[in-house]
Amino acid sequence: MTDTALETVLRRDRWVIVGAISIIVALAWAYVLWLANDMDMGGMDMTGFRMIPAGIGIMLPADEPWRAIEFAYVFLMWVVMMVGMMAPSAAPMILMYARVGRQGKAQGKPFAATGWFAAGYLLAWSGFSLAATALQWGIERAALLDSRMVLASNLLGGIVLIAVGVYQWTPLKDVCLAQCQSPFLFLMRHGGFRQDVRGCLLLGLRHGGYCVGCCWVLMALLFVVGVMNVLWIALLTLLVLLEKVAPAGRWIARTAGVASVAAGALLLASSQ
Repeated sequence: MTDTALETVLRRDRWVIVGAISIIVALAWAYVLWLANDMDMGGMDMTGFRMIPAGIGIMLPADEPWRAIEFAYVFLMWVVMMVGMMAPSAAPMILMYARVGRQGKAQGKPFAATGWFAAGYLLAWSGFSLAATALQWGIERAALLDSRMVLASNLLGGIVLIAVGVYQWTPLKDVCLAQCQSPFLFLMRHGGFRQDVRGCLLLGLRHGGYCVGCCWVLMALLFVVGVMNVLWIALLTLLVLLEKVAPAGRWIARTAGVASVAAGALLLASSQ
C-alpha cells in the first residue's frame, strides 16, 4: 500500500472502527437473543431440568454433573455476552488509541493495528468469563441456581445486591472507573501508543483489567435477575456506558449502588 493510500485509510479509521465495533456488538446481541429465546422454551415447565445455552434446545437433568461441552457452551455464552455489553463503552478508548496511532504515523512511526489493542481488552473479559463460568458451575452444583439461571435463594440474592451496592462506593471502584473515563490520560500514564503487536495487546489487556475491576461486580447482578434476562442485560449495558462516558459517571455509579443496597434490603426482608 502506498503512503498516500495508507494516509487515506488512516484518516477514515474512525468510521472503520465504529463500523467494526457496531457489527461485532450486533452479532453478539443477536447471539444473546437467540440463546434467550431458546432458554425460554415457550414457557415450558423446566422443573428437574436445566438448559444448556447452546441455542439448539439442549437440556439435561438438573442433578446430572456438568459435561465438558456444557462448560464450553456456558463459557461461550459469557464471552459473547461480555462483548455485547462492554464493547460500546470501550469504543471511546479504542477510537482514542487509533487517533494517537494516526498522529504517530504522521511523525514517521508505523501504525500498529488497533485491532490488537481491542483484542487485549476482550482477552481480559474472556478471563472474567472463565471465572464467571466456574462460579456458575459451583452455584449450580450447590443447587442454588434454578432452570432460568436465577439464584433460588432470596437470602443469597439480597446479600449479592447489597455487596454490589457497597462495591460501587469503594476506592477500588473509583480508581478503576477513573482509568476508563479518561482514554487519553490512560494512554499517557501507560506509555502511549505502542508500535508492536505485543505492546498493543498488553496495553489493551491492562485497560481491560481496569474495566473488569470497575464492572465485574455489576455482572453478579445477573445471577439475581437471570443470567439470560435480556432486559437486565440491556439495562446493565446502559449503566456501564453511562458510568464511563457521562460527566456525572461517578455519581451515577454511586446512585446505582444505593439502589442496589435498597433492593437487597427488601429482598432480605422478604426472605424472613
